[in-house]
Amino acid sequence: MTGRIALDPFDIAILRILQEDNTTPQRRIGEAVNLSAPAVQRRIKRMEKTGAIRGNFALLDPAKVGQPITIFVEVEVESEQSEKIDALKRRFSSALEVQQCYYVTGEADFILILLVTDMAHYERLTRSLFFDSGNVRKFRTFIAMDNVKSTLTVPL
Repeated sequence: MTGRIALDPFDIAILRILQEDNTTPQRRIGEAVNLSAPAVQRRIKRMEKTGAIRGNFALLDPAKVGQPITIFVEVEVESEQSEKIDALKRRFSSALEVQQCYYVTGEADFILILLVTDMAHYERLTRSLFFDSGNVRKFRTFIAMDNVKSTLTVPL
């Protein structure tokens, strides 16, 4: 579902709590926002159904689970024909190492954020994602030296 959905102050308060800790019991959320637990549950279900809440997951520390290198890649394509762009979107989306992928305006066509175990892993990934695609003109790699800030929290 696309487009903005209507959120009232209760919804926003619930979302703020869930972004901080999505394991917060609905009873505690209700107490914090002055609603009953069933009312909180209905609102959460509605926000999940409308796509305001896209998922619930654990946020892992990549380095502690064996993926210590974060790489940003600018990708320029050879052809912007829609079927070729769609093929690249599918290719990038299917790679587990691709954490985020943006189709963008400007000099680059895509910006990717990758997690890899080591540089040999990245070299293998460049072959499968870029060299073998048939539609990548060039790519530029930026290696993160330090993660100063990383969040999935949406400002509300």
